[in-house]
Amino acid sequence: MRRSLCPILLVLLLLGGLLAVTPRAARADEAAAPPTEEPTILVASLAGDEEVPGPGDADGRGFAYLVLDPAAGELCYTVLIRDLPIPAAAAHIHRGAAGVAGPVVVPLTAPDARGLASACATGVDPALVQEIADAPEEFYVNVHTADSPAGALRGQLLPYDPTDILAGDE
Repeated sequence: MRRSLCPILLVLLLLGGLLAVTPRAARADEAAAPPTEEPTILVASLAGDEEVPGPGDADGRGFAYLVLDPAAGELCYTVLIRDLPIPAAAAHIHRGAAGVAGPVVVPLTAPDARGLASACATGVDPALVQEIADAPEEFYVNVHTADSPAGALRGQLLPYDPTDILAGDE
């Protein structure tokens, strides 16, 4: 599975790099301000067999890349899905450790007919964004489809580690 997600991951890293430079201060409608701290970058590998309660979509897979700015109450993201019915019906960040179903805490734009969603959730409680940044393993990304309304794909959030990508399959 890891080898098959490498091309997806590279595309998302490129897209994510664009997101990382365009939050808040870089937008034309807002005054530029010096950054206060480095953003938190999180990732999630999405799979149907991670759905709780299952079953999720057996063939589907995907990836999520998130850039969090707790001070601004902003969470920018790119979600890419494939091998399941698209467009997706919904996507969310839920509170819940691995193997535990939990409540929605941040709604995301559902992936479109290309299987892609890329946007920024603004106005999110800064304390919640900070909590996600501090304990990503307690949150997961979930994608829903018409065929799997309870959830088609799920992936626990993890801190982004570029050395993991560069290490390749071992």
